[in-house]
Amino acid sequence: MLSIIICTYNRDKYIYNCLKSIVENKFPYKDYEIVLINNNSTDNTENECKRFLSDFPQVDFRYFMEKNQGLSFARNRGIKEAIGEILIYVDDDATVSKNYLQTYADFFKQNPQVMAAGGAIFPVYEKEEPKWFSHYIKILITCYFYEGDRVKKMKSGQFPKGGNAAYRKIVFDTIGLFNVDLGRKGKSLIGAEEKDIFDRMLKLKMEFYYLPNAILYHIIPPSKLTKEYFNNITYSIGKSERLRTLSISKSKFRKRIFAETIKWAASIILFFKYLILFKPQKGTKLLLFRWNVTKGLLSNK
Repeated sequence: MLSIIICTYNRDKYIYNCLKSIVENKFPYKDYEIVLINNNSTDNTENECKRFLSDFPQVDFRYFMEKNQGLSFARNRGIKEAIGEILIYVDDDATVSKNYLQTYADFFKQNPQVMAAGGAIFPVYEKEEPKWFSHYIKILITCYFYEGDRVKKMKSGQFPKGGNAAYRKIVFDTIGLFNVDLGRKGKSLIGAEEKDIFDRMLKLKMEFYYLPNAILYHIIPPSKLTKEYFNNITYSIGKSERLRTLSISKSKFRKRIFAETIKWAASIILFFKYLILFKPQKGTKLLLFRWNVTKGLLSNK
């Protein structure tokens, strides 16, 4: 039994098509449920969910309101409400491929030792991709994730992206739930809750894999292509890492600071590479990315 968990906040423009793409999978209705967690949306999300239920009454669709604001609260509520053995998180501003559910179902059935998996993520732009986008910025802004066309175990430092990730429910019985001090809350872009989960899994030697055919198409609105959003999310990455590492230990935080110096060296090298290629915008943006992350990492506000 699969439980598809969708945590949503003010995404009435996208939520119906997200749900519809799941139902359009050629997968038996009896073998999955959709658990939608509305995290205090103030838009038309509830009515869009009612419209979906009216259009697709054959689907086991369960709707819940989570009053505690924050993505981690919503994700944890989804875990508690789900009845499936496999929990699949799907972003509310995305659609999935036609064989999405079958891909996850087959993989977990054939690989009982694997505790989690994640699929490819491709951006769908509502506006043209900016010229200052490099490969690295694209990953940051759009959550682009593609590791080739073969199933493979993720290497150290790799983990599934939160908007397209599946877990055996027993994982959370073993390692605990998402850290509610991490993850987005309303308009805040604090994250790192998935990284925290996978770090805990790694300590117990749990395996997770990349599945190229479990594809999620992530819609990117113009608001995510602005300088303001770029500055906000890059600073928030640093702030998230500060919160995450300090919640473990001061030693972990110091190691993260050291890692940041290495990332600075790599960013400077890439900056000169882009200069040589006559693409200074891309290189300059990478340095700004690093600067904002470092500011967030060192800020105690």
